[in-house]
Amino acid sequence: MKIQILGTGCQNCVKLAKNAEEAAKAKGGEYVVEKVTDIKQIMSYGVMQTPALAIDGKVKSVGKMLTVEEIKKLL
Repeated sequence: MKIQILGTGCQNCVKLAKNAEEAAKAKGGEYVVEKVTDIKQIMSYGVMQTPALAIDGKVKSVGKMLTVEEIKKLL
């Protein structure tokens, strides 16, 4: 599973990445957390607000700080 954090590196982006990592560890299995910080690449996903979360290339959340539990449900 590939989890992508789309954002420029702001405090919320860092927190979302931490929550995603924790949720993925709790779920188990193989995963990779990737931080996408290039604005053009972020926009290629159709994302205009950060932070955003994508799982296996599909955007699941935009402009919202998800909790560990919310991310677990998306995984």
